[in-house]
Amino acid sequence: MAKCVAVVCYLTVVGSLIAFVIYGDNKSSLSSFHLRQSLGFIVTGCLLSFIPLIGWLLNLGVIFCWFHEFYFAIMGIERAVPLLGRFYQQYLDFIR
Repeated sequence: MAKCVAVVCYLTVVGSLIAFVIYGDNKSSLSSFHLRQSLGFIVTGCLLSFIPLIGWLLNLGVIFCWFHEFYFAIMGIERAVPLLGRFYQQYLDFIR
């Protein structure tokens, strides 16, 4: 079930909300790791979308990282995104 939560959390914002509900019953390190990464991508993408042109171009990098982490969620691997992954894990630690 942890792998299912890890994959679902990357399926849009609605998928993240569904994953949070499922996570309440099935807590594991894999699902909490990917929930933190997914929430970090959502917040980063929202903040970057407010910056014209440069932010929009940087959002392409966020989308690439999203696909990268989605692949690792499918494989069941905990691998943090370069640059921001450790930041997400450290400051979004309320998801345990």
